[in-house]
Amino acid sequence: MRQSPFLILCLLSLFTATSFGQGNMDNKNSVINLTKPDTGTNWNIPDKITLKWNTINIDTSKTIRFFLVRNEMVVQELGTFKNDGFEEGIELAKNIGSGSRYQVVAIELFPDDKYKIAKRVTPFFTITNAASDERKKKQQLANTSSVPSKKKSKTKKAIAPKNTEVTQPEKKPVIRETFEGRKISYTKELQFDSENITIKIWDHGRQDGDIVSIYLNGVSVVSKYYLTYWKKEFNVKLDPKKSNDLFLYAHNLGDSPPNTVSVEISDGKKSENIVLNSDLQSCEAVLISVK
Repeated sequence: MRQSPFLILCLLSLFTATSFGQGNMDNKNSVINLTKPDTGTNWNIPDKITLKWNTINIDTSKTIRFFLVRNEMVVQELGTFKNDGFEEGIELAKNIGSGSRYQVVAIELFPDDKYKIAKRVTPFFTITNAASDERKKKQQLANTSSVPSKKKSKTKKAIAPKNTEVTQPEKKPVIRETFEGRKISYTKELQFDSENITIKIWDHGRQDGDIVSIYLNGVSVVSKYYLTYWKKEFNVKLDPKKSNDLFLYAHNLGDSPPNTVSVEISDGKKSENIVLNSDLQSCEAVLISVK
């Protein structure tokens, strides 16, 4: 499975201006139009919700995947449904909070032309969850009342150490072994001349709904991104004083687990191509250092 990308960049940065419009002028392209939810929609948890849509040049035997997003972040995968224009009885997660910045994203799966994937994002709409709001309020009150009082303590005068030389052991590079309970396996060590590098990622094999994050030194540089055949490019800066760990974190398993990502890393002069695999228990990684 940090973030201030362009609208829905964490999920679909490949959106073009026509993706957000009301249609597509090229009738040969596949098109998804989401009609529910719309601007006036207010989903109330725990009520079950309904999705409505229509399509152009997408056969009814095909499937479409839907995501609920808030403030450019995926909060729930709503499901993958047959392209019949209607799906009801969808249950929202009970921990989703109230707000007016929610959107639904729809993506065509297994398109006839992998370079012309239909996708659509709705306008902002509202979700209300009274139970979640009440839990949040109680937690805030509990945190306020449980602040410990500070006790004065006697301080001892520091004793000046003797002027003796101590040989410090040579520090070995720290290698991350786990992250959020998942084991990290290193597949390769790379070296570049520059600390400024460009990274491109895309789905390796067939597009099957993988959602991933990319971490550099434990910090997310791409968050909850929906992998496609389109190459997502981003720039990062390495720490020249250490081995930098770059690893793939899977948020789901797609239709064909594990999540597999093609990665191209370049400093402008040298380029390396690798493939990383991750599931919900482990993450593959590479170590990158600056010469």
